[in-house]
Amino acid sequence: MNFKAFHASLNQPQPPVGLSDALTALWLDANDRWEYAHECIRDNSDQPSAWVHAYLHHVEGVLWNADYWYGRAGKKRPNCSTKDEWQQIAQALLD
Repeated sequence: MNFKAFHASLNQPQPPVGLSDALTALWLDANDRWEYAHECIRDNSDQPSAWVHAYLHHVEGVLWNADYWYGRAGKKRPNCSTKDEWQQIAQALLD
């Protein structure tokens, strides 16, 4: 799946079948289901999930927790809007 198809799927009632947990969490977040998104990735230890976990705490505004997860993902908190960050993560995970 490419970014265009993923973005188009945001209008569907459920995330597409076969997405990784990280992409599923991004899909859920984009559909105002932050709690479900967090549940989807909170127990995962892989780098993509840690990155999305960091993003979710960034959205939440709990920056100390976000920074912890950015570190686990090998990333730094970006200096952009969370909307732009969402797009950057989704595009990176779909490439």
